[in-house]
Amino acid sequence: MTDRDTTPLLAIEDLHYSTGKKEILSGVNLSVGKGEIHTILGVNGTGKTTLAAVLMGLGGFRPTSGRIIFDGRDITNLSIPERAKLGITLAFQRPANFEGITVRQYLSLSNKGITPDEALQVVGLRPDLYLNRVVDESLSGGERKRIELASVFTIKPGLVILDEPDSGIDITSIEYIKKAVRIFRENGASVILITHSEQMAAMADRASLMCSGIVVKVGGPEEVRKFFRDECRGCDHIGEIKEVTA
Repeated sequence: MTDRDTTPLLAIEDLHYSTGKKEILSGVNLSVGKGEIHTILGVNGTGKTTLAAVLMGLGGFRPTSGRIIFDGRDITNLSIPERAKLGITLAFQRPANFEGITVRQYLSLSNKGITPDEALQVVGLRPDLYLNRVVDESLSGGERKRIELASVFTIKPGLVILDEPDSGIDITSIEYIKKAVRIFRENGASVILITHSEQMAAMADRASLMCSGIVVKVGGPEEVRKFFRDECRGCDHIGEIKEVTA
């Protein structure tokens, strides 16, 4: 019997990011295993979305110092297209804007053997009702987020970064988003799930809690959620919580 490969797919090492005189990431250390769902919890303003932008290499979000290792390769200075070719993708809190094209066209932008019909079925949307609809304001927030996740599915990613995919949408859409996350893992991808929702955090294999630009707790989802509830909410000195790892 072969031992399970415990080499992390993603390793973030002492990552710093500053804008102007303000440091937003203050030495993030984090690892994500292969095929792992890893939730990042934290209140607003703790650096979660900034971390996602730095991991994807978005313009202007270049680390001040530290390293990002993906599948054994240092990607700290790679461009967005280079990271995308390696299998890294990011779905924003607000879905990408592709106004004026049909859902079929949007889901055909990537050609990796996944049909638009198959992609929509993953997120619980009927192809006969949605493929010919135009991506515009007639779609609800939940529909747009589900369609964006369907587009991620067509890419066959190795690492999916989801920035608060459950924010501001209906309960039905949340259940299908959770289903899509599980399917990403079943297909071999790792998922970073950024959220402030304990419900979403509960589906993770591991969880990390961010506070004031660092990871202050790593462990099982319930353990981290309990720490979050007991030590963080309502704390007047949230930035003073010392780094603790499980």
